[in-house]
Amino acid sequence: MKTYMPNEATVERKWYVVDAAGCTLGRLSSEVAKVLRGKNKAIFTPHADTGDFVIVINAEKVAVTGKKLDQKIYYRHSEYVGGMKETPLREKLAKAPTEVVEHAVRGMLPKGPLGNKMYKKLFVYAGAEHPHAAQKPEELKF
Repeated sequence: MKTYMPNEATVERKWYVVDAAGCTLGRLSSEVAKVLRGKNKAIFTPHADTGDFVIVINAEKVAVTGKKLDQKIYYRHSEYVGGMKETPLREKLAKAPTEVVEHAVRGMLPKGPLGNKMYKKLFVYAGAEHPHAAQKPEELKF
């Protein structure tokens, strides 16, 4: 008997579309990260990219619980002294709602080259339209 090991040539990738309207940010992100990583498949292998492509639509309508809209802060730094900038979630959702979902999903993927490869299979759009109709994505419900 030979043990089956999936690789790039043998993995079949599907396309899924997820509607983020009304979904909680963390719960949505963890489910999307599972699909990107391939943990929902029987052939999951930790050291190989066995995941599928995911399209997230309506990112601007994602929900959060509690006081996170005002208390959750996103930080960035310019590498200069005193160069730290803070942006609350409410502002970030108003200006760049796609970055909120991308940041949450990216944090749940492995770090390093393998995680970067998985992250490139994520497509997030603020509205209900997406340009990936040719891939015939299936709807993914959680």
